[in-house]
Amino acid sequence: MTVGGLLTRRIPALTVVVVSQAVAVVVLGSVVVATGGWSEFGPQLWFAVAAGVVGPVAMLSFYKALTLGPMGVVSPLGSLGVVVPAGVGLALGERPGIPQFAGIAVAVTGVVLAGGPELRGAPVQRRAVVLTLIAALGFGTEMSLIAEASTTVTGLFLALFVQRVANVTVGGTSLYVSVRRGARALPEGGGAALPALTFVGLADVAANGTYSLAAHTGPVTVAAVLASLYPVITALAAFGFLKERLRAVQAAGAGLALVGTVLLATG
Repeated sequence: MTVGGLLTRRIPALTVVVVSQAVAVVVLGSVVVATGGWSEFGPQLWFAVAAGVVGPVAMLSFYKALTLGPMGVVSPLGSLGVVVPAGVGLALGERPGIPQFAGIAVAVTGVVLAGGPELRGAPVQRRAVVLTLIAALGFGTEMSLIAEASTTVTGLFLALFVQRVANVTVGGTSLYVSVRRGARALPEGGGAALPALTFVGLADVAANGTYSLAAHTGPVTVAAVLASLYPVITALAAFGFLKERLRAVQAAGAGLALVGTVLLATG
């Protein structure tokens, strides 16, 4: 997420999504062939297809939000997608404790505060928050769907492959339409970013895969919350590389969003 967000400041977000996911398709396809994952083919893969359709929408919303608002605010708010898989866990019989209910309240408060005073009279900042919340919903839905798409390790490889094929199909179609309308797929010298785009695709696969495995071996709420802590790295990147300085109220809101996600798993 962090590297992808940085790349979108130099390369169109659609290109980042399509190229990184295309790399993942090649790698995962090789893994599926090597492990015999095709034997796991079945109707459960429709969950992977659905995740592949939702994924590009979530990623594009997130990357666009990063170009409009401070990374140190956008990324923590994106972690609120944890509410979706946590809700699925509750529906499957996991019972929340008082700390989890407190976590929901704290997280929502964080959303409000992270918008800060910039929400007044600054449409760009309001749009960034809305896009981030759309991305959060998409990420949470994607996590829930991919966890349902497999029950074995080899099945997980196949599910991730199918998901990425759907990602490339949806994102590639959108990129084609965008280019036909006059947009550029790559800026001058954009080809030099291929190694970074490769890393983004592989890191995304690793994140989805490890979450799915964790969700099958322990409480979904705990796995979801731990998977949502990536904004810590993003915030450090924003501070270290982009030299972003957040207003006190925004920093407090971003911090509360993270605290809220942690509390969700402690009940």
